[in-house]
Amino acid sequence: MTHPFSSLVSIGDSFTEGVGDELPDGRVRGWADLVALGLAQASTEPFGYANLAIRGRLLEPIVTEQLDAAIALAPSLISINGGGNDMLRPQFTIAAVAERLLAAVDRAREAGIHVLLLSGGNPSRHLPLGRGIERRGNEYADAVLAHMPREGVTFVDNWRDEELTRLEYWSVDKLHLNPVGHARVASNVLGALGVPVPEFGLDGGTPDQRPGTAAYWREYVLPWIGRRLRGTSSGDSREPKSATLQPVTF
Repeated sequence: MTHPFSSLVSIGDSFTEGVGDELPDGRVRGWADLVALGLAQASTEPFGYANLAIRGRLLEPIVTEQLDAAIALAPSLISINGGGNDMLRPQFTIAAVAERLLAAVDRAREAGIHVLLLSGGNPSRHLPLGRGIERRGNEYADAVLAHMPREGVTFVDNWRDEELTRLEYWSVDKLHLNPVGHARVASNVLGALGVPVPEFGLDGGTPDQRPGTAAYWREYVLPWIGRRLRGTSSGDSREPKSATLQPVTF
């Protein structure tokens, strides 16, 4: 084996679920699936993987419901990401969200699980009101980074990856990574873990067939605002795409 891990459980929101990396059959893949593939290919033993992330989730259910379920699976590695949806809400308090995230990291460590803690990419330079989002994101990233390095934690700072800020890595909604963006994150993660990055076999980035300004607001921004006003989420009634450890095949 080129790494000490036999299994991975990933928790989080749409970033970790893999939204933006849609497969022909309608399922989503994403960076966590690609990391599991890389870890499996670098292992001489069967490698198990589960993904409990659900789009739209705030940090609270990620570090309670999802973390409880993840620890119960007793993996050797757990990936944790969250806070992105909290950051888009007016009541977002950086110190409180960062403290809750780090408490979740410590809880996983205390269970004897190595933690892969990672930030999402920075989409703000292409979003309406992006300057304010970037400011919050920078402050949140700084609050977490101030507690790194941490024993038993591999930290991957995708938010500071300048390459990943380029529009070609983002899907048409400009908020979620496209397949090439997810592959970039997977490469960052595997590199941090000291694992060879396999050939993911992906095509190029999102074609330039992006909606104009009016269509973009109608198709993406206004529906998002509507969900906020109704107190609903894109992940309501969704179940994790992979709730139990399953062998990774390639």
